[in-house]
Amino acid sequence: MIGLSTVIWAEGWETSANIGLTMNQQAYSDNWTGEESGSISWIFGADFLAEKQLMPLIHNKNTLKLAFGQTHNQFVDDQAEKYWAKPDKSTDLIDLKSRLRFTLGAYVDPFVSARLESQFIDKSGLETEIFNPNILTEALGLSRVFIKTDESELTTSLGAAFKQYFDKNMDESTNDGGIEFIAEYNTPLFEKMVDYKSSLNLYQPLYYSESDSDAYLAMYDEDDWQTVRLDWQNDLDIKLNSLINLKLYFQMTYNKLEDEDLQYKETLGLGLSYKLF
Repeated sequence: MIGLSTVIWAEGWETSANIGLTMNQQAYSDNWTGEESGSISWIFGADFLAEKQLMPLIHNKNTLKLAFGQTHNQFVDDQAEKYWAKPDKSTDLIDLKSRLRFTLGAYVDPFVSARLESQFIDKSGLETEIFNPNILTEALGLSRVFIKTDESELTTSLGAAFKQYFDKNMDESTNDGGIEFIAEYNTPLFEKMVDYKSSLNLYQPLYYSESDSDAYLAMYDEDDWQTVRLDWQNDLDIKLNSLINLKLYFQMTYNKLEDEDLQYKETLGLGLSYKLF
C-alpha cells in the first residue's frame, strides 16, 4: 500500500487528505505442478475532509470517501493453457457528505445535512453503467458534540431523513423517509500508533413509496421495509514505523430488502505511507 496524508489550513478551512493504494500479485510457471493459479488485486482508497466555522453560529463539515478495487484471476482452459479472465470488481464506493451545524451554545445544536452515495461502475444490469446507482439523503435534526479536541472527536445526531434512490436499471426512482441516528468517533490509540475511525448509522423507515406496489409484494413480506437498517464502518490505520502502515477496514450492514442476514466486509492492506504535514 502506498499512502499520502496531509493536513493544511487554507483561509480558515481545516482540511486533510489520506490516499492509499494496495496491490497484491502472485504468478506461477507453466510447468508448475500445484493447483495454485496467478492473481493480481489492487484497491485504491481516499478520504478527504474540509471543515470550517463559517460564522459564529454556523459550522460546516464536508467529507468525501472514495474506494475502488479489482481482482484479476488466472485460469486453465480445456487445453491446459493458462489465461487471464476479465477483472472482477472487489471494492466500489463514492460517499460525499456535507453538514451545517448551528452552534447555538446549547446542549444540542440543530443541523441540516446532505449525502450522496454511489459507485463508479455498475454491472448489475444488462449494460455497464457509470456512477450508478445513486442514493440521495437529506436530513435535519439535533446534533451533540461530546468530544472535540485536536486529536479526538465524538459527535452524534438524531433527526428526520429523506432518501431518494435512482437506478438506471430501474424504470422509476423510489423514495422513503424516517428517523436516522448517526454516531461518529475518531481518536488515536496506543500512543498515536493507531488512528481509529468509526461511524454507526441506524435508520428506521416510516414511509416507503413502493410499499403497496405489486412488484414489492411479490418479492417481500408486507412489513419488511419497516425493519431498522444498520451501517457500521470501522477504520484502523496502524503505524508500524515511520514508513510502513497496516490498514484494516471492517463494515457491517443490515438491510432486510437486500438480505435476511447481517452482511460484512473486511479489507486488510500492508504497505508504505508518507505524511506531508
